[in-house]
Amino acid sequence: MSKTLQLKELYTEFRNPDTIKSYASLIKQEAKKLERDVSIMEVCGGHTHTIMKYGLLQLLPKNVHFIHGPGCPVCIMPKERVDHAIALSKQPDVILVTLGDMIKVPGSEASLQDARAKGADVRFVYSPTDCLKIAEQNPDKTVIFFAIGFETTTPMTSALINQVINKNIKNILFHINHVTVPEPMRVLLDDDENKIDAFIGPAHVSVITGSKIYDEFPRDYKKPVVVSGFEPVDVIHSVLMILKQFNENRCEVEVEYSRSVSHDGNVVAQKLNDMFFERRDTFRWRGVGEIPKSALKLKDEYSYLDAEVTYAEILPNEKIDDHKLCICGDILKGKANPIECKVFGNACKPSSPLGSCMVSSEGACAAYYKYGGIL
Repeated sequence: MSKTLQLKELYTEFRNPDTIKSYASLIKQEAKKLERDVSIMEVCGGHTHTIMKYGLLQLLPKNVHFIHGPGCPVCIMPKERVDHAIALSKQPDVILVTLGDMIKVPGSEASLQDARAKGADVRFVYSPTDCLKIAEQNPDKTVIFFAIGFETTTPMTSALINQVINKNIKNILFHINHVTVPEPMRVLLDDDENKIDAFIGPAHVSVITGSKIYDEFPRDYKKPVVVSGFEPVDVIHSVLMILKQFNENRCEVEVEYSRSVSHDGNVVAQKLNDMFFERRDTFRWRGVGEIPKSALKLKDEYSYLDAEVTYAEILPNEKIDDHKLCICGDILKGKANPIECKVFGNACKPSSPLGSCMVSSEGACAAYYKYGGIL
């Protein structure tokens, strides 16, 4: 009981209304010194939900703006990759395993939830290592782990691959959909119409990679990056740190989430990832498009574990875009706000999403729908 109480006390401090108000007051003071408006993109959908849930949007002065980025691995999953998962789940003697949010993501015609309702053996786990038990209990079945996530979850997949090899397990395959953060940030900044003045960097990704992955943005693009935790005090503090950089004529990477993020990151996890993975030439991000070198795949020497190789003949290859009325592409690029979309909250809801930003619970549209007075 005492440990639970201590944990609650810890996160309560990072949600303290008085602390948030104090930071908001300091932000207003810094905002008065700004020579122009500043637009800050939070890369991660977890930050978007914190901003909306705790009303941080309303605390900003008029010349400081949040714009929402593509940092939700479920949101950016293209329909054709979801179609891969559904096709695999329908194969004889296959158990398709993935992480929870993927259940609702619609492919071109259906979701994994629909496939399971029609008899496919689709299972959702909290940890990839749960596949080991499933494989052991079903020796006559092939367990396919549909791996998703940014750099945060990649080491968990690597750890599972390592165990599969070391234990000589023959009935687990992998469909790899891990994507990386810096590449889409770069693509967004290379767009001449971008409105980004600074980034709030994702904390959990940075625990693995280290803050070094953002060094190029102040150096090459003159855009500050502050790596932030996900609690409201973290986010509001990060905004203050960014404004201070502008007013002090600085442009650098800073770490607000210093309690867990270092410059070099988790080197052991990075080496484990490098053992099994290499970059794909390109990967299509739902709502954004093709981004070179922005995703991982198994190295050729591990192709015997690759479901994309084993089941290549049955996997669909057609690229499928979102609904024509959906503006998720512009939202993910920071060019539009969810409430500017004509179908938001009407034809497009969490129960019937048309676009990528409404698909996942971490999507920007889902955050606006849940916390913006729509419900």
